[in-house]
Amino acid sequence: MAFKDILLVLTTYPDPTPVSAVDEPIAFAVAVGSRISAIACEVKFRAPPNILAGALLDVPAMVAAETKKSSSNAEKLLVAFQSSAEKLGVFQERMVEHCLTSEAPDVLVEHARLRDLTIVPVAEGDSLQQGYAESIIFGSGRPALITPHARKHAGQFAHNTVVVAWDFSRPAARAIADARPILEKAKRVCVVTVTNEKAMDAKRSGAELAKHLAHHGVEVVLDTVDAAGRGIGAVLESYVT
Repeated sequence: MAFKDILLVLTTYPDPTPVSAVDEPIAFAVAVGSRISAIACEVKFRAPPNILAGALLDVPAMVAAETKKSSSNAEKLLVAFQSSAEKLGVFQERMVEHCLTSEAPDVLVEHARLRDLTIVPVAEGDSLQQGYAESIIFGSGRPALITPHARKHAGQFAHNTVVVAWDFSRPAARAIADARPILEKAKRVCVVTVTNEKAMDAKRSGAELAKHLAHHGVEVVLDTVDAAGRGIGAVLESYVT
């Protein structure tokens, strides 16, 4: 099992994905030995059928300006992506879709279903990009990787430490299976289970997960962390830090 066909999702409107945000996904593709493609949705707009608005505002001109803005952002991002990916020898293709903002999630899900992995750069607090990510995570049936806009470290991407959040659930099991190409390349894999956060009825132990992963050449460190009244997100963020 390996990632050979990765898709990068680029947002064009209203706030475009920063050009710098393509670096991390491309570096990841290099690290896992995959080719990478990028898709950008040029947003279409429907002018509201409002006679009064049409009399007071030049709605067609406004629609044309916003459409041009989205188109320009898409071209800029895809050119930057192709240039960077070609330099590192991982470029596959670039794609443009034309759709309403409301249609974009379904369009992206259709493309994600045909890829080994889809990467979605998401800015903190950006509800539109978060919505795209959620649609792909829950609708594509394929692995997804969410990356921040700003790289944490400069230079080459390295699989140093990977943390797996393990709660014996079906989603956790699926995530581990999907992430195995990453786990197999990591220098260190930590499996953390958070206790006193929710009921976990599994009769199996973390040691059995470690045994399973060892069959794939993945040696893990097992950790347990007490939630101590904190939310699961805060617990995991603290652990990773």
